[in-house]
Amino acid sequence: MAWQRLDNRQPDQLRPVHFELNYTRYSAASVLTKCGNTQVLCNVTIQPGVPKFLQDSGQGWLTAEYRMLPGATQQRHSRELMKLSGRTQEIQRLIGRSLRAAVDLKVLGEKTVIIDADVLQADAGTRTASITGGFVALANAFNQLVDKGELEKSPISHQIAAISVGLLEGEPYLDLNYEEDVAADVDCNIVMNDQLGMIELQGTAEAESFTRQQLNQIIDYAEIGIKQLLEAQNQALKSDP
Repeated sequence: MAWQRLDNRQPDQLRPVHFELNYTRYSAASVLTKCGNTQVLCNVTIQPGVPKFLQDSGQGWLTAEYRMLPGATQQRHSRELMKLSGRTQEIQRLIGRSLRAAVDLKVLGEKTVIIDADVLQADAGTRTASITGGFVALANAFNQLVDKGELEKSPISHQIAAISVGLLEGEPYLDLNYEEDVAADVDCNIVMNDQLGMIELQGTAEAESFTRQQLNQIIDYAEIGIKQLLEAQNQALKSDP
């Protein structure tokens, strides 16, 4: 018996996606990303200089920070201050790795880009929303630097997006919400570029193992979602005045 989605989506259907650019005033660029009921605020900061291991290399650096705000979940989520949880560290490293794959760091020059992804409301898919919305904020920030004459061209080399796919009762479902995420037998997060090249694939069997055929189905569903996210990103960037 097939899993019945509470929002009546088809198995290969995304939740509604929306990007609100220039959400805050003082960052280099900001985007409020909404994927269904998940909302993530992505801010970009660009600073002169690079970490010590890159000094005098002529190339820049990109890193990310991720936090779940206290009111993002039904029960208050305590702020992580001095010590980050393993989950938070793993997610922000994923965001940083994924978005570095979008940037030619040589073109950037010796600057450091910081992506801050703050989850305002969580209904699963916060890491994939952070990556997808983080790319929009990053591209927008670079476009503004080009317009100001601070960069000759945008350092963006690839467009990047991410999505979740899970197996429920043995069948693949795209873009899991919380109820689906906690019930899934297999949960995968997949990051791809605009050529549908794989940047990262995180896949975990929560109960029994899954087959190579099921993995192929998961990737096929991910491609469907990624294509739509790439188009939504392009439309959002085109709409920015």
